[in-house]
Amino acid sequence: MAIEDAAASALCDVMEKALIEAGIAPAMARTLAERACMPVAGAVVAPIAKKARKVNKTAARKMSAALREANKRMRTKSGRLRKGKTQADVMRLAQRLRRKM
Repeated sequence: MAIEDAAASALCDVMEKALIEAGIAPAMARTLAERACMPVAGAVVAPIAKKARKVNKTAARKMSAALREANKRMRTKSGRLRKGKTQADVMRLAQRLRRKM
């Protein structure tokens, strides 16, 4: 923490000097530099997104193909589910087909 505080302090000083050189009054420059260097309370840092693993990509690709096949089997020509079948049945069949792939 001490290193981060020292770095933040140094950057505030640099900012203050730059503001003074830009023609802003020294008192105002100091206030602006201090405000800019204050941590924001409750700031949320977005997590870095991880790349999808090869295993996940492969599983998703197989599941996509399995869903196409399951829908083909469970639906009529018009696209309606067959009598007595539900979307849960379609997904169960797709999971079973994916495991066989």
